[in-house]
Amino acid sequence: MEISASGRERQLTLHLKGELDHHGARGLIRRAEQEIDTALPLQLTLDLEGVTFMDSSGIAVVMRCRQRMRELGGTVTLRRVPPQPRKVFDASGVARLVSIE
Repeated sequence: MEISASGRERQLTLHLKGELDHHGARGLIRRAEQEIDTALPLQLTLDLEGVTFMDSSGIAVVMRCRQRMRELGGTVTLRRVPPQPRKVFDASGVARLVSIE
């Protein structure tokens, strides 16, 4: 799993690429938290366009990001979610907790 960050002002976008499974989720959570703690954004966008596979570990990543953003008074949006990860999010009810574009 690769991650890159971009942003300006109080907005941060994390671009994810590769397979998001239990092997990479823990490292991804650490990296996402580092980026959030550095930028202190009010809006976090997770761009999943490059995600080729995702299991339920992706839900844990999103929920941890949501928790950290709530601590900062901010929100999380999922953007450009491919069909396979979208099915995982839809089945789990994540769309009730975060915006999916």
